[in-house]
Amino acid sequence: MRKHKLDCVSSNGIGLALCKRLLAEDDELHLCLACRNRNKAEAVHATLLASHPTAEVTIVQVDVSNLQSVFRASKELKQRFQRLDCIYLNAGIMPNPQLNIKALFFGLFSRKVIHMFSTAEGLLTQGDKITADGLQEVFETNVFGHFILIRELEPLLCHSDSPSQLIWTSSRNARKSNFSLEDFQHSKGKEPYSSSKYATDLLSVALNRNFNQQGLYSNVVCPGTALTNLTYGILPPFIWTLLMPAILLLRFFANAFTLTPYNGTEALVWLFHQKPESLNPLIKYLSATTGFGRNYIMTQKMDLDEDTAEKFYQKLLELEKHIRVTIQKTDNQAGHSGSCL
Repeated sequence: MRKHKLDCVSSNGIGLALCKRLLAEDDELHLCLACRNRNKAEAVHATLLASHPTAEVTIVQVDVSNLQSVFRASKELKQRFQRLDCIYLNAGIMPNPQLNIKALFFGLFSRKVIHMFSTAEGLLTQGDKITADGLQEVFETNVFGHFILIRELEPLLCHSDSPSQLIWTSSRNARKSNFSLEDFQHSKGKEPYSSSKYATDLLSVALNRNFNQQGLYSNVVCPGTALTNLTYGILPPFIWTLLMPAILLLRFFANAFTLTPYNGTEALVWLFHQKPESLNPLIKYLSATTGFGRNYIMTQKMDLDEDTAEKFYQKLLELEKHIRVTIQKTDNQAGHSGSCL
């Protein structure tokens, strides 16, 4: 049996649960854990091998909020592998989330209360900052770092004889109203997370348009509301514990409350077993859990158009070109400085 090579970008939460589920189904997979924190990655590596001692699990260190790190990791992966069958693009941040208490209060007494809890629409704002690369941190971490990784790994992904697949972790919180082509880094807004997830949806559509003929396919998923480091950043764990009885009741009306990382990976695992060329690129696949705890897959047509997706893709290509020119100039200046010593 051919071993699939996967690049799972995470060392905890959804990423860890995903690795466990994939190996439980097929321990002949080759999993490559792409993680920012080497120590955490090695702990995950040990955990996976303890339960699947014959599995092939390796590590590459990468920080998608640092383009030099992305370039180094890409080079290492190209030295190790001849192809990658599937990349899970799961790394993401929601820095300094602030809960809008006023919006929450009014939402509780509106007809959109179920929708509000399912999507967190209008409930969360976040802070943002500039990275060492001069980009907005949420945009670079959630979108652009992954985009550069894909661009660098094109030789491993584009094989017309056998398709490869990109699976992006998006969100029900991806809102068209929070995204602007004129400010696609969301430097002027207060909801960079929502903007970045809508950007992810656009990018996935554009990648299909530009790479399907080369054997590369892209899809987006939403894991639902699972209790991970991301959600614990919104409210502390003890608050979630206090809210749990109400959430379990609400789950009979809102299937987005997957609650556990295992449940949240339902759509991610399901997509891995599908033929990527048979999937609709304009559909988002949602992990869902019933009030009785049964997991299943829902589909949702994304609120976007292909022309906007292509325009956004072209803007990313322009930004990539600018970044590469800047890096080249910096390297040349460093070389000249070194020669003068």
